[in-house]
Amino acid sequence: RSLPRENYVPFIQTDVAINPGNSGGPLFNQEGEVVGVNSQIYSRTGGYMGLSFSIPIEVAMDVADQLKTSGKVSRGWLGVLIQDVTLDLAESFGMKHPRGALVAKVLPDSPALTSGIKVGDIIVEFNKQEVLNSSNLPPIVGSSKVGVKLPVTVIRNGREKTLNVKLGELPDDQTVAQANVKPEKKTANRLGFTAVDLSDKQKEELEVEDGVLVSHMVTGAASQAGVRKDDIILAIDNKPVANLKQFNKIVKELPGGKSVALLVQRGGSPTFLAIKVPKEG
Repeated sequence: RSLPRENYVPFIQTDVAINPGNSGGPLFNQEGEVVGVNSQIYSRTGGYMGLSFSIPIEVAMDVADQLKTSGKVSRGWLGVLIQDVTLDLAESFGMKHPRGALVAKVLPDSPALTSGIKVGDIIVEFNKQEVLNSSNLPPIVGSSKVGVKLPVTVIRNGREKTLNVKLGELPDDQTVAQANVKPEKKTANRLGFTAVDLSDKQKEELEVEDGVLVSHMVTGAASQAGVRKDDIILAIDNKPVANLKQFNKIVKELPGGKSVALLVQRGGSPTFLAIKVPKEG
């Protein structure tokens, strides 16, 4: 499983007792084979509580080989921000069941952008390996060779499409701008919130080209879906939002009773939400 802040290592979860000083020791299977390197524990007290994690031996050997060869560890980089596909999101994208990693943002100057991956694509296969959820993708990408073209299968507009992506090297650090803006309140729309246009200064600070800002929330479909005040609406129902006039037109034309995908930027990070459009009357 993947752990917080370490998405590129698919840890082995075990119940082996690991205490301070044990990290780096081998993890054996019942045949006496080394299958991992003991790394860390989950604990609220600082001592062993029955849950520990080890680095898979193939990952450790790959790191060792890279250090011997080049003196550093390189990991593949695709350049996307992803999230899980929930039941509601699957419905909004016309899928029979949730699967894959939903692309919430494509980073500039990234291999994903160059290869044609788009926001709203759902990555279901990478280099012929199935992607069941968002946590599956980073370890697969990270362990893939840099500079090699690999096939990526995505679901776009309800159909599967295969793209070829040439992986880059994972940067040492990535920063995302954050901002906090406070516009005036207005009458809420049928989804249960008020939106306003972004000023040029706000767009620059938030590093977005288009979109509208949620200025006021009331109880309704949006609040139930998880929309928050100060969210930036980037797209709705798979349609990019350029400005408030266009956004209001899209909202007005949404069919009642349907779940639609809403792409929002919050705290500098984009995420998809599924919102159930209320029926008229």
